[in-house]
Amino acid sequence: MAITLPLIPLNGVPLRKLQSQEPSSNKFNGMVPPIMNDKIHAERCLFQLRSKTTPIEKYIYLSMLKEQDPAMFYRLCLTNMGEFTPIIYTPTVGDACLQYSNIYRRPEGLFISIKDKGNIQGVLKSWKSVDDARISVVTDGSRILGLGDLGVNGMPISAGKLALYIAGAGVRPNSTLPICLDLGTNTQKYLDDPFYLGLRQKRVSDSEMKEFMDEFMAAMAATFPKVIVQFEDFSTDNAFQYLERYRHRYPVLNDDIQGTGAVVLSGFTNAAKLSSAASGRALSDHRILFFGAGSAGVGVAMQLMSFFTIQGLSTEEARERIWLVDSQGLVFNTRGKLPNHKQCFSRRDYEGPRMTDLVDIINYVKPTALLGLSTISDAFSPGVIQAMAANNPRPIIFPLSNPVRLSECTFKSAVEHSNGRVLFASGSPFDAIQHDGKMLHAGQGNNMYIFPGLGLGCILSRTRSVTDSMVEAASLGLADSLTPEERDCGLLYPRIERIRSISVQIATTVIRSAQKEGVDRSPELRSMKDAELSEWVKSKMWNPLPSETRSSL
Repeated sequence: MAITLPLIPLNGVPLRKLQSQEPSSNKFNGMVPPIMNDKIHAERCLFQLRSKTTPIEKYIYLSMLKEQDPAMFYRLCLTNMGEFTPIIYTPTVGDACLQYSNIYRRPEGLFISIKDKGNIQGVLKSWKSVDDARISVVTDGSRILGLGDLGVNGMPISAGKLALYIAGAGVRPNSTLPICLDLGTNTQKYLDDPFYLGLRQKRVSDSEMKEFMDEFMAAMAATFPKVIVQFEDFSTDNAFQYLERYRHRYPVLNDDIQGTGAVVLSGFTNAAKLSSAASGRALSDHRILFFGAGSAGVGVAMQLMSFFTIQGLSTEEARERIWLVDSQGLVFNTRGKLPNHKQCFSRRDYEGPRMTDLVDIINYVKPTALLGLSTISDAFSPGVIQAMAANNPRPIIFPLSNPVRLSECTFKSAVEHSNGRVLFASGSPFDAIQHDGKMLHAGQGNNMYIFPGLGLGCILSRTRSVTDSMVEAASLGLADSLTPEERDCGLLYPRIERIRSISVQIATTVIRSAQKEGVDRSPELRSMKDAELSEWVKSKMWNPLPSETRSSL
């Protein structure tokens, strides 16, 4: 049967045209096999991928495919999103970072070290697509997922996030810029590792880093005036410090703080409605307990305050609905001196002894929702889950730590010990399970639901800054994106296979929010009606798929 799909070009010449030429006249003869068509080659690539026996082997194969044939890589990614996402990002990207210096082939982005201080702009100008850059993911490798200080081994985080921008939101590949800042590492095993690719020195002082970051951000703005900068996996204190330092000067966001907060707010909004329907409790009466008070935990807590203010509560009343637990137990004022980022949610209404047992804390707080961002595996024990279920007809339990092995509990455990009543979302994927004859699906509060659409909206609106209202708009856009069929299945998040349509909806809401805030620089979009704007956003998305396939996504 004849193949009707259009074929991916080689060196700008369609393969179909190459194959139709006589061998004697084909100057590409020898570069293209005699029997080569795009559809069969896509199947061949999938066969090669699935022949790999470990996730890291699959990651290495897809990294090479992305470099050598990006159109094929993204085409397969879009049509196999559920299979590809856990390989190119969490959970496999964690292992890729741990092994990066050992599996390194070729550079995927820019490495900028403390030795470049004074000439950072010169390094940036060496990038292959200076005029095209629109989105950059920047990490210093100091807190990669829950794995600690990995130094330049954090580069797969930047590359992986940008692959999801391309696949999930149609950002053009040549518009992306992965950057890893090498400011040293405090992990001795990397300093002793002969294969380690970074500087063999301890991390620089806070003051030296601040000078470096000021030069870096000024150089980014001068070299790439249209770029959005996304900070990723900085240490907790630096994550908050540098977001606050630059967010009003440049268009920057921090995915660990804002992206995680937005995606959790979305899932929590849908879960809270189901929980309230079961209990009769008003939405404004929910009580949220955070297990983990680092940058991600506090960032999510700050974002979830908007859930309560939307219900009509004041900012102070919203803050009172949130409790934090860190490595020393319940966070409260009279416990002692606290880091700045924890003070916002430190309890003033508790002056008793330190409370460290999570079950005791649950019985004291009586939360309707328990969220884990601790990277402590199995912290949500059967007793913890049972305590949550004893207080709520439908307890909300979100173990959000990545990768899977650091998740606070498994989906199976949450279902078993709540008798199937749990409203569950995790940071990494879990398989569906059967309970009492019913198939239950785990929600995944993956940041990739949010940041591609948020970034696309920022790019298209040419925003001067990324405001809190824009992040909140992205979250509510995601919450509203569930289809009737997904709601009937009890899903808290839409199916990841619909990521492109989800990103269109989020980008549209983000553009509207930027316009309301007056930070947009694309005035021609303001007069468009919502449906027109949505179609315009869709038209701007890069698409590697054959035209016959696109309408199905």
